[in-house]
Amino acid sequence: MELMRVGVGRRDSERIPEEALQRIISTLANKNDEIQNFIDTLNQTLKGVQENSSNILSELDEEFDSLYSILDEVKESMINSIKQEQARKSQELQSQLSQCNNALENSEELLEFATRSLDLKEPEEFSKAARQIKDRVTMASAFRLSLKPKVSDNMTHLMVDFSQERQMLQTLKFLPVPKAPEIDPVECLVADNSVTVAWRMPEEDNKIDHFILEYRKTNFDGLPRVKDERCWETVDNIKGTEYTLSGLKFDSKYMNFRVRACNKAVAGEYSDPVTLETKALNFNLDSSSSHLNLRVEDTCVEWDPTGGKGQESKMKGKENKGRSGTPSPKRTSIGSRPPAGRGSRDRFTGESYTVLGDTAIESGQHYWEVKAQKDCKSYSVGVAYKTLGKFDQLGKTNTSWCIHVNNWLQNTFAAKHNNKVKALDVTVPERIGVFCDFDGGQLSFYDASSKQLLYSFKTKFTQPVLPGFMVWCGGLSLNTGMQVPSAVRTLQKSENGMTGSASSLNNITQ
Repeated sequence: MELMRVGVGRRDSERIPEEALQRIISTLANKNDEIQNFIDTLNQTLKGVQENSSNILSELDEEFDSLYSILDEVKESMINSIKQEQARKSQELQSQLSQCNNALENSEELLEFATRSLDLKEPEEFSKAARQIKDRVTMASAFRLSLKPKVSDNMTHLMVDFSQERQMLQTLKFLPVPKAPEIDPVECLVADNSVTVAWRMPEEDNKIDHFILEYRKTNFDGLPRVKDERCWETVDNIKGTEYTLSGLKFDSKYMNFRVRACNKAVAGEYSDPVTLETKALNFNLDSSSSHLNLRVEDTCVEWDPTGGKGQESKMKGKENKGRSGTPSPKRTSIGSRPPAGRGSRDRFTGESYTVLGDTAIESGQHYWEVKAQKDCKSYSVGVAYKTLGKFDQLGKTNTSWCIHVNNWLQNTFAAKHNNKVKALDVTVPERIGVFCDFDGGQLSFYDASSKQLLYSFKTKFTQPVLPGFMVWCGGLSLNTGMQVPSAVRTLQKSENGMTGSASSLNNITQ
């Protein structure tokens, strides 16, 4: 019994922690998902083999039928040539034979007449007959007739020898298919919302005419999935061994790439697919928590002066109808109103014409761009903590940072934080680039076109931040899914000691 207790104790001491078991479960789930994807790939490949084999057999039949048709046409043409030559020679010989028969008939008749004339006894009759015979012989066609055939019976000039053609037909084989190229991930480059894909041939092939590159977006790492929700897109007729896709919106975590080589006749096998990471911040505007006077749709926001009034008048009408000693059961008081939007935060109200992004930034470096309508009178662009109050305006609290553009009455361009203002002596750009380095505690604004630094906040973010926007009498449009531009990264490396950051706005640590 004592031994049994010791054994049980040992088993208890070897009990696997829950976190370790969770990791094992996660590993098994990932492996199962990987195997299932491979099974889907095998099934898709098997189906492709069957379909492609059927298509190739059909094409082979068509090609041989075409060859048979050409051979039949050539045979028919040659037969006609032989028959025409036969007819021509036969006609010549028949004509010559007819002439000879006529000449022979006349000559035999003349010979018979001459033989009979030898029996004539009267000298005068004999002399007369002899003259007639002489005249007839002189005019006889038999003496003018050629006794050589006009044509020969030789037909060897129409004989054939298909030995070379037979040898050529015996060398018929499948087309030389180019080998699959090899994509070199080390040589591929993902930067500035562009992807450069580079590849090479496993061996030199001077018959390659061009390459075909295919790509698609995916949220799955590793091998492409057969059941991926996106279709392959194609770039054809690439002459070199690399290609750059530019102006991409990185709205997925990864992109799959594959390439195939083509000669003048046929395309080869695809390369092994390569998956490249195309991670970028993607977000929309959170319409569920925006100010009533803002009309929000995905990545666009516009000032709408009637947005709140219509709903407010409705609410007032309902309130008047339900006025009594007790509140209407259909009415919901502000205090008991269910949370609207992200983070249990009420809709912005008052003069806080604000809307936030729907995705929080908790780490890393991110970049997005904002473009204002030309007639926009006032707007702000920046970031804020989720705790930004519903009456708070961007830059007027210690929970938000922004740059503000005012085109109403007087033109001003300034950086704002904690109700402190720093005037910016630069021209307001058409598009503003926003760079947020959460871990480094930096928020910088750039001219999106020239990448000129407009202003940079330095702080320490202690909570996740949301992209924030304020607009009055106008509208803003966003461009997300962007990588941090190379020019901005370069500037960030050398910008830490620059005086462009106003320390007066950045001393407060949140």
